[in-house]
Amino acid sequence: MTTSATNTDQINTEQLRELAAQLRVDSIRSSTSAGSGHPTSSLSAADLLAVLMSRHLRYDWDEPENPANDHLIFSKGHASPLIYSVFKAAGQITEEELVEGYRRFGSRLQGHPTPVLPWVDVATGSLGQGLPDGVGVALAGKYLDKLPYRVWVVCGDSELAEGSIWEAVDKASYYDLDNLVAIVDVNRLGQRGATELGWDVDAYARRFEAFGARVITIDGHDLDAIDAALTDAENPDGRPTVILARTVKGKGVPQVEDSPDWHGKPLPSDIADAAIESLGGVRNDVVTGPRPGVTTPSPAPLATTVELPSYEPGQEMATRKAYGAALTAVGRADPKVVALDAEVSNSTGTGDFVKAIPERYFEMFISEAQLIGSATGLSVRGYKPFVSTFAAFLTRAFDFIRMGAISQADLRIAGSHAGVEIGADGPSQMALEDLAMMRAVEGSTVLYPSDATSTVALVARMAATDGISYLRTTRGGYPVLYDSDETFQIGGSKVLRSGEQDQVTLVGAGVTVHQAIAAADRLAEQGIGATVIDAYSVKPIDAGTLERAVRRTNGRLVIAEDHHPQGGLGEAVLSGLATFGIRDLDVAHLAVRGIPGSGTSAELLGWAGIDADGIAKAAKRLIG
Repeated sequence: MTTSATNTDQINTEQLRELAAQLRVDSIRSSTSAGSGHPTSSLSAADLLAVLMSRHLRYDWDEPENPANDHLIFSKGHASPLIYSVFKAAGQITEEELVEGYRRFGSRLQGHPTPVLPWVDVATGSLGQGLPDGVGVALAGKYLDKLPYRVWVVCGDSELAEGSIWEAVDKASYYDLDNLVAIVDVNRLGQRGATELGWDVDAYARRFEAFGARVITIDGHDLDAIDAALTDAENPDGRPTVILARTVKGKGVPQVEDSPDWHGKPLPSDIADAAIESLGGVRNDVVTGPRPGVTTPSPAPLATTVELPSYEPGQEMATRKAYGAALTAVGRADPKVVALDAEVSNSTGTGDFVKAIPERYFEMFISEAQLIGSATGLSVRGYKPFVSTFAAFLTRAFDFIRMGAISQADLRIAGSHAGVEIGADGPSQMALEDLAMMRAVEGSTVLYPSDATSTVALVARMAATDGISYLRTTRGGYPVLYDSDETFQIGGSKVLRSGEQDQVTLVGAGVTVHQAIAAADRLAEQGIGATVIDAYSVKPIDAGTLERAVRRTNGRLVIAEDHHPQGGLGEAVLSGLATFGIRDLDVAHLAVRGIPGSGTSAELLGWAGIDADGIAKAAKRLIG
């Protein structure tokens, strides 16, 4: 067992070979000790990582927050034994943590890497996401930070079947991201057998070149060839670089090399012990690779006071338009705010930002997965991305949103044109699942303002809120309900109508708030008092206000939402009330049941039973 510190200027080919062997040995030891993991997927890329970390990754391991550091994104996150072995070789985790902590409860070394480790930018393991996230980091480096760091993304060949990979290469080419290098471990085998193209690296090369990338093809076990390719990748030519490295899965352990039967299986102790011995035994070498150059970034401008737009009560305004005005205002005040859209900025409201602050706007075109991936990468660099598209199309990107939560990313998402309220476009454009989708994200905030004033206030709140937040906006124009000095807290609500003799509580959000107000007016004409609550904060829900109102109205509650009944406002309200143990709750839950068609807004709200008439009828049924 040896311990040494190796300087990148002195490391030679034999030392690289020793480092690669150490990475292989540690990948085997950690996974065999855990009784699970992906050692064969780690063994194939060990030579690539040995050369990268020792000669090309400019990284201060003792200062992971150094703004000049390169970024290493391990997209093939299932090969976590390898990346953890790299961290050990860099002197950042101990022998004990690697061998006894990997995949154990409470350990930082989880089955797939997450940012609980300071050297990990984003969580990976859902394949096809590392490169899209890397595009966001590279966008920040080239256009915002304007620092010379490079983004290295290690991909597996199986994930090249994911469409998100090609969205990423397309946008990297469009934005001339020559600071982005994808290293593809082409080991031929996936989970259940051969990959789509196997070792046909020429076919892969043609595809990447068609998307505008510079391609270098190498033997992924030839250390000198790897070094030459990585050196070439460091010479920018205006294009992203893709290194296609032909490798052998399980390399270094003859019993498992190029075998389809060993994916995701640790080596048994007898095979592991023999393999470790043949690879030269356990080593604890520490490698100090190249450090980032001395870079003094320009001081970031400080945020100033936000001057939000104001609206007069009664003025008609679509909340999507108010969102655009508010986003522009917070962008002017805070230089960390950036905006991204998926080719619908003229409809979502983001167009205002594009005109006012074009240098902090990134167009992702019709590629919603890359929209969220880019935002995740930008958040790695400390920016505050606001991403906007039609709410219905965010379903395409949900896996990126889900992984964003695991990555501890700060994402601010706005979905416009939601619900049957949008009218004649028909059901393919009507988001009726988005509230449920976003409520299910761990730690998320879900907001659905009813007017322009509440919209601008909540956009400002989102800018100051960590984690993943979602704002649902309406297509049509509706009267402003609140004075411009009204405050809106996340987790709050507004009681718009209330009386001591009220017999029923009406709860809405967004468009149904206006319908609930109209229903209350109709009920009042018939001598029936109704409390009206604007539940603009769907998550967290204001359970306290709801509880007080429902108790006062003897348990009678009408909830109206422009959303399917599963997982939206209704279930948020009822789960909030459940914490108070109210008995004899009498609920009418009005929601969009069935598949809608085209029509006017009024026709569709009526069809769904969530218009003023439907709400009033439901209230009267409860009263009896």
